[in-house]
Amino acid sequence: MAIQAHLVELERKHRTLESELHDALIHLSTDDLRIVELKRKKLHLKDQIERLKHVADETLH
Repeated sequence: MAIQAHLVELERKHRTLESELHDALIHLSTDDLRIVELKRKKLHLKDQIERLKHVADETLH
């Protein structure tokens, strides 16, 4: 169950970053570097989520 709890936390962080990115994109004054940073962090979390899902699937089979 530790994997599942970690997965839930990563997905929560991903949603939070998605919201931050959305807010940054609608405000024209947001620095482009900030947007790039948010996108990079969001992609990194997505990669972690996918790896963890793969590990969870392997442990079930």
